[in-house]
Amino acid sequence: LAQGPEVARFEEEFSKELVEGAPVVAVNSGTSGQHLGLLAMGVGPGDEVIVPSFTFAATANAVALTGAVPVFCDIDPLTFTLDIDHLRSLIGPRSRGVMPVHLFGHPAKMVEIQKIAQEHGLEIYEDAAQAHGASVGEKKVGTFGDFAMFSLYPTKNMTSGEGGMVSCRNEETARSVRLLRNQGMETQYHNEIVGYNNRMTDIHAAIGRVQLRNLSRWTETRIKNAQYLSSHIQGVPTPHVAEDVGHVFHQYTIRVPHDRDGFSRALKEEFGIGNGVYYPVPNHQLPSLKRYAKASDLPETVRAAQEVLSLPVHPSVKRRHLDRIVNAVNRLSKAGA
Repeated sequence: LAQGPEVARFEEEFSKELVEGAPVVAVNSGTSGQHLGLLAMGVGPGDEVIVPSFTFAATANAVALTGAVPVFCDIDPLTFTLDIDHLRSLIGPRSRGVMPVHLFGHPAKMVEIQKIAQEHGLEIYEDAAQAHGASVGEKKVGTFGDFAMFSLYPTKNMTSGEGGMVSCRNEETARSVRLLRNQGMETQYHNEIVGYNNRMTDIHAAIGRVQLRNLSRWTETRIKNAQYLSSHIQGVPTPHVAEDVGHVFHQYTIRVPHDRDGFSRALKEEFGIGNGVYYPVPNHQLPSLKRYAKASDLPETVRAAQEVLSLPVHPSVKRRHLDRIVNAVNRLSKAGA
């Protein structure tokens, strides 16, 4: 039941479907995938990894758990992904790599990030936790970096109940991740390195395999739902989709410049519409991570944390639900104008 034939099949199918045949290693969570990927690359004390502050804390946590230092970068206000100019300014003698997050399902600016990485000898570690199937041009996310992590947590576009996938640029990195997830051994009782117990079970893999078969159809529905909302919502900024990218809408996130929290409460209490705020406290302001924050502020990150609001976009949302959402958002945005 632990890391058996279902896991092996899931890895093969995930690789073929989402990362152009790159080696893939299944683990027990997305955070484990990030952590083990960094360890497999040799990231550790003395290194710095540039990360966005506007994301879930697991991104910076994974860096800190290796003993390296997460360096917080501001975001592009349109896509909520790494700001390229600020990224350049943060590169220093201890910079080992950059971890772009494809936040809410919108890819980071990977072409520009690859150019910067090549110029400065940086490694790239993709956080694709929310971006299964997203793309830049014809290239899928998860294939740009030295490794990439996909989360399979229940809220994601597909799930295995709990779990994660690590796609790797080469077999050498993949083998290191395999060793690290399984107490440092490929052959039982022949431990090669000190490792962890981060295996995926066959039960979780079996769930993931079924989910994977539905992912393409679900993604199409998410995109259609998002397009409908964007074409009908008025009075608030709707999600930006950059040219030549495939946005998979893990979240459909609007911006409410004035009294976002009141807007959120009204949606729930007056109209019965669920919504969520991701992420109200930037990483560089969290008690657990603020010791890594440098003196420079992150104005776009702070502003986004105060304004973002995510609306239902998942595949179970029907046209009648979309119309209710549009009506509620438009009435509230006019009331607040």
